[in-house]
Amino acid sequence: MTAKAELRGDELIARRHFRAAPERVWAAFTSPASIAAFWGGSHASVPPESVTVDLRPGGDFALDTRAPDGASRRLRFVYVSVAAPHELVFDEPVTGLRTTVTVQPAGDGTDLTVHQRRLPPELRSAQAVDGLASILDALATHLQDDEARPQRRTT
Repeated sequence: MTAKAELRGDELIARRHFRAAPERVWAAFTSPASIAAFWGGSHASVPPESVTVDLRPGGDFALDTRAPDGASRRLRFVYVSVAAPHELVFDEPVTGLRTTVTVQPAGDGTDLTVHQRRLPPELRSAQAVDGLASILDALATHLQDDEARPQRRTT
């Protein structure tokens, strides 16, 4: 199953089901290493050392994206609310873009919705729709790969 995303005026909404517990999906959205593994989707990469997460209202969440042509861009957000493991709300302070990530248990896993509001005009595009969908698909791959990786034993 792939992510479904749609643009409605100045809102972009993407949804995807994951065969992972809500706590694992939440951890992927709040762990710097996991964010680096999926955030760029199929359109960019994220250097792991660039990701910072201060998971509290007023805390920053930031990362660098690198496009295939080498162009780099710093993204910075500020958490508005953190309700583990069900909802994250964060704003992009320059444009006012607000993103709400909702994590809900569903059947054999988790339903995730990413709802972006107040999209600036340059993000009201088919490319933005595809980009957000590819991020959620990359998250699915990351969660599968993480589950398949042998667990390290501690003694």
